[in-house]
Amino acid sequence: MGLTIIEKILLAHAPERKLADFVYASVDFCFGNDITAPLAVKEFEKAGFNSVFDGNKIGFICDHFVPARDVKAANNVKYLREFSKKFKIKNFYDINNCGVEHAFLIEGGFIRPGALVVGADSHTCTGGAVGAGSFGVGSTDLAAAMRTGKCWFKVPQTIKFVYKGKPSKWLNGKDLILATIGKIGVDGALYKVMEFSGPVIEKLDMESRLTMTNMAIEAGAKTGVIEPDEVTLKYLKMQNAKCKIKNLEDLKSDEDAKYSEIVEIDVTKMEPQVACPHLPSNVKPASALKKVKLDQVVIGSCTNGRINDLRVAAKILKGKKVAYDTRVLILPATPKVYLKAEQEGLIEIFLKAGCIMGPATCGPCLGGHMGILADGESGLATTNRNFIGRMGSPKSFVYLAGPAVAAASAIKGRIAHPEEIIK
Repeated sequence: MGLTIIEKILLAHAPERKLADFVYASVDFCFGNDITAPLAVKEFEKAGFNSVFDGNKIGFICDHFVPARDVKAANNVKYLREFSKKFKIKNFYDINNCGVEHAFLIEGGFIRPGALVVGADSHTCTGGAVGAGSFGVGSTDLAAAMRTGKCWFKVPQTIKFVYKGKPSKWLNGKDLILATIGKIGVDGALYKVMEFSGPVIEKLDMESRLTMTNMAIEAGAKTGVIEPDEVTLKYLKMQNAKCKIKNLEDLKSDEDAKYSEIVEIDVTKMEPQVACPHLPSNVKPASALKKVKLDQVVIGSCTNGRINDLRVAAKILKGKKVAYDTRVLILPATPKVYLKAEQEGLIEIFLKAGCIMGPATCGPCLGGHMGILADGESGLATTNRNFIGRMGSPKSFVYLAGPAVAAASAIKGRIAHPEEIIK
């Protein structure tokens, strides 16, 4: 019986190269952020550990409550900085030199095809877009991984999603993954791998692929993955990532691999999607939601804060003004993305349109800061979750969409299809 790509990656990192129901595998990189890593460090110290397995293979990426929203947040960052110095952990990053972790780690070459990565954040699954085995874990597991360089895994089954048909002009990865979650539900891939494939995926740019794997967790999946190809390698090279792969064929699922299910999705008649409150699976076409007034629009996050996302938004916003009574926040995912947007003139377009530029932070995505919704307010965001209270008040309403719908909605002050702005 053949193997799936995730099974191959786990097998390559398992002791004696044997795959059982559970494996205790060596990791290539492990990381946490300014919320989860301090918890891991406390567990590390509580266990009495006095060394780490490899200071070059551990990362602390401060991105959630930064710029520090309060004294507690500032102390968390300081705590990680001091721990990093003590144990010679090279990859400590404050907001001044990183950005949102799941965008920054790909950009910086920390996650590569074939690697086994664990991160104390559920959206670690983003790394699967480049063909990595990238898994979210708890802070206690991160503490153990920092000491031993290993982590245990229950080997997950895989659901193969095959996307066919001809996508419309405005369709991108966010629409595909929202439609998929709407189809299978928030528990439709519980502890399974979502393997995205088919002719539509093969033609999809890397940034849309990253969006899709990022939101695999919203369907309950253990991770998402896409077989690496020339599109992957070109993107990683463009990011100046150190990417050494001997044979791409080793990172493809075998033709006789066993899947728990194969789901085919035809995108031909699909239009831009919007997830309505209060679940990512409560999905409707953008054109069906024109009566939903918006108090705030957020474009950014690890889901849709990359340069292509900003280009799409700028194309729609150019020469236009956002609605007077709608706040529009734009947070590029990393400083590198911010600089590129500045060089291309995108920042000027956003500012002239009346948008508010923010730093490369998770900020409003988790209801942390820099964009909290008040009681009764409605917001549309390019982020990944819209649970009750996710972006502030538990009495607020969060809608999820891609950058095209977000930009069009910013202009109209209500949910809008991008074709209402550009035919």
